[in-house]
Amino acid sequence: MPKPIRIVVAVIRDETGRVLLVRKRGATVFQQPGGKRDPGDADDVATLARELREELGVALVADSVRHLWRASAPAANEPGYVVEGEVYAVAVRGAPAACAEIEALCWVDPADPGAVPIARLSREHILSRL
Repeated sequence: MPKPIRIVVAVIRDETGRVLLVRKRGATVFQQPGGKRDPGDADDVATLARELREELGVALVADSVRHLWRASAPAANEPGYVVEGEVYAVAVRGAPAACAEIEALCWVDPADPGAVPIARLSREHILSRL
């Protein structure tokens, strides 16, 4: 039985409807921005605000947060684990930039992401439902 990794992830869209994906340093696939809750995080929104500030240098617009669904898939970067993600649609202030462990960003059309290598959680359970 795979071990769970609980995360919160953000669906950030631009004015054309594209979705922002990130690739961590050393990883081969792109995924939603977000991450694991830290002990000091009060709730999912606090985790998202911290992760988006650290990873992308943007501020979460608090009243924009909308829970979409919960999804799980085999972890992209941790063999033997499954990620269990709470998925939120959010708006941000500022221009996203690769910070901290993020090496690259890309914007994809959720209906046709092309040849971009995308983690299963994002490809099968998020982009396909938008």
